[in-house]
Amino acid sequence: MTTVTTPPTTSAAATTSSSASASVASGQASLNSDYTTFLQLLTTQLKNQDPTSPMDTNAFTQQLVQMNGVQQQLLTNQLLQSLVNNSTGGQGVTSSVGLIGKSVVANTSNVTLTNGTANWQYTLGTGAVQGTATVTNAAGQTVFTAPLSSLSSGSNTFSWNGQDASGRQLPDGGVYTLSISAQDAASGAVAATPQVAGVVTSVQQNTAGQTVVGIGKTTVPVTSITSITAS
Repeated sequence: MTTVTTPPTTSAAATTSSSASASVASGQASLNSDYTTFLQLLTTQLKNQDPTSPMDTNAFTQQLVQMNGVQQQLLTNQLLQSLVNNSTGGQGVTSSVGLIGKSVVANTSNVTLTNGTANWQYTLGTGAVQGTATVTNAAGQTVFTAPLSSLSSGSNTFSWNGQDASGRQLPDGGVYTLSISAQDAASGAVAATPQVAGVVTSVQQNTAGQTVVGIGKTTVPVTSITSITAS
């Protein structure tokens, strides 16, 4: 089993990325300053123009269009730089493609109900003599609770058949959250960490720009992966 670490960024790539970011930031700051100065000069010219010979509106309209064009180009450069950073920073889609087909374990309490079941792993501290598993839905409502069948320290598994407390089968596709409460003989809390384990089937970037991997129907951030093994 191999613990996941963030791939080191080469000094050349880091220098190039840093230089490009600094260049874009410098250009944006310069444009903002120039744009403010341009508007101040334009306002002054309009206030002091000769009423009998007004300024040519086409001239400063073209200048405004040019300034806006430069600003749009800088925004495009910023977007491109962001994409480059995501793909070369060790946690982007490009650098995570190698996870596809690998068996991984990730720290997450959320699992998608698939084919009427949801499966978790959980890591338990030492000394637990009792414990309870609670499953909640996306609205935070408790749909199932049961005593833990395994209290061994280390890695354990928990499987839920997708039925609520009344025995009603809940539909596939819902995301459910597992919470573990465990106590030792002195009623002290024992640490428990819910996890999901499986083979990575996809890598993508979500709407928040975060790189996530698919483990079956469950999606987890790549940063939550704690171990990788060859399938």
